[in-house]
Amino acid sequence: MGKPKQPSYRVVVKEARSPRQGKYLEWVGNYNPRTDPETVELNEERIRHWLSVGAQPTDTVRRLINKYTSVELKTRTYARPTKPKEGE
Repeated sequence: MGKPKQPSYRVVVKEARSPRQGKYLEWVGNYNPRTDPETVELNEERIRHWLSVGAQPTDTVRRLINKYTSVELKTRTYARPTKPKEGE
């Protein structure tokens, strides 16, 4: 969203398999980095709902949630791929 050289962003909930510019399930907030200080509006109730049903925020949205809301996020765990053993 926004104009050239004046970005503003929507925080949305999307299905992981949908295209980047495709439809989203729900719009849960706005983020405008161009104002001083940044303008962030997030619907905490809906964010809590989506996180409770298994939604995974991106790194940027995770930072916004941690900084601007009282929503508790679980620590992120990364699954390391295992290398096959020699001879297999």
